Amino acid sequence: MRYIFPATFLLFCLAAVAASACRADKLPLPAGVDSILEKIYSGDSEAAAAGALRLQQEQPEHPLGYLLEAEALWWKIWCTSAEFKYGMTFARHRAKLAADKHYLDLAAKASALAEAQIRQHETPEMQLYAGMGDALAARLFSLRGENRNTARSGVRGREHLLRALALDPGLADADFGLGLYNYYVDTLSGIARVLRFFMGIPGGSKQEGIRQLRHAIDQGVLVTAAARFYLALNLHTYDQQYQPALEVLAPLVEKYPANPLFQLARGDLLAKLGRKQQAAESYRAAAALPVQDPECRTRVQALVRASLAALGPTPD
Repeated sequence: MRYIFPATFLLFCLAAVAASACRADKLPLPAGVDSILEKIYSGDSEAAAAGALRLQQEQPEHPLGYLLEAEALWWKIWCTSAEFKYGMTFARHRAKLAADKHYLDLAAKASALAEAQIRQHETPEMQLYAGMGDALAARLFSLRGENRNTARSGVRGREHLLRALALDPGLADADFGLGLYNYYVDTLSGIARVLRFFMGIPGGSKQEGIRQLRHAIDQGVLVTAAARFYLALNLHTYDQQYQPALEVLAPLVEKYPANPLFQLARGDLLAKLGRKQQAAESYRAAAALPVQDPECRTRVQALVRASLAALGPTPD
């Protein structure tokens, strides 16, 4: 069963470097970032974007405000692109829309600002942010099926992020991206592997990717929630490890109960495990949430209807 198109290995990346037994200091963040992240993963993309805009105004030369606005927009893109298929909600494809230009502009702006600071004084933090900008662009290109653009952006970002690793082997946030990269590359079909070879894209290891994602969850600062979501998603999609995926996802649902995408993901896993009543409760919880964005709210309602229809009758 094919879930994802060949460029998937670069999808959803925020960063890409390897883990190390060494532990560096936590990634320093400007004031207000924690609040923005809380809003992003609580499903309030509009409030998160507003907070990111304030950060841009306060620190216009810092790339993080632009990265966070793009991240807030990404979850709206993911929501409005998602479909229920193969027993799960997933964003598999998106048409090229004029509204996407702002997201791509933000990613490019973040990378450019980070690169400008690197030219003045190289730091692992700025190498990370430069790579994050490129990877943010790569994941939208991938969702739109633009494989060449995906590869170009992803490889360019990987170079920045490998340099960040060389400067700081303990940068735990960076494990998110390389963990996804390693996992996805190791799951590619035979044809995709041939394409990867001719495009000069390095290989990966699924087990190493899982280890890196878990390290990002445990020790990261910016990426812990996203790493948890995508590890659960990957265990579900590629490995059919439904109980381990549910265990990874559960703390995310508990911390951010207002995010309908997390409730839907939980319902999908419960359904695969045969817990139909609990699955229905998760789907209905998603439907009851007050989603602020009207387009996302409409899509969530459609996803819930499709999920409940696939579930069939449940015990009273």
